[in-house]
Amino acid sequence: MFTGIIEKTGMVTAITQSGTNRTFWISSLISNELKIDQSLSHNGVCLTVEETRDGQHRVTAIEETLAKTNLGKWETGTIVNLERCMPMNGRLDGHIVQGHVDTVATCLDVVEKQGSWEYTFSFAEQFAPLLIEKGSISLNGISLTLFNVGLSQFSVAIIPYTYEHTNMNGLKKGDIVNIEFDMLGKYVNRLMQLR
Repeated sequence: MFTGIIEKTGMVTAITQSGTNRTFWISSLISNELKIDQSLSHNGVCLTVEETRDGQHRVTAIEETLAKTNLGKWETGTIVNLERCMPMNGRLDGHIVQGHVDTVATCLDVVEKQGSWEYTFSFAEQFAPLLIEKGSISLNGISLTLFNVGLSQFSVAIIPYTYEHTNMNGLKKGDIVNIEFDMLGKYVNRLMQLR
């Protein structure tokens, strides 16, 4: 379980393919603190730490993960948002994020607003019931608030701290981001479908 508050960014330093799996080595300031078998959010995707060494850690994504997220587009040099699991004795500063990405969205526009940034994204219309105005969403693992919610588009605003400390500062029109919808909204939607 995560909060959507990014701790650090990391950089993909190596990628290998084994069958349908893809393994990534990621260099970050927290890699040396990680433990084997620990869950770690990478751009909002919960992956298991398999090995650590020399300020880097290794994780593997399976075919299902690669198909539903932007991990298949990662290259050496890609900057990744990282968050360790939420401690049960800590504050929930963002919202409850499971690290189970639902789908991806495409960046339609980035507008600099004299000290903040506004991003607009498009997504598959089938997910429209899961977004509400001023609701929460996880984009590349970042807990953000929605506005201008439509049937297939939404916007988010980014403050300077988030812009400087996440990979949002490299995001441009046409880029793909991982999205995880609010868990409570998913349960309510499922309940309504079963009635």
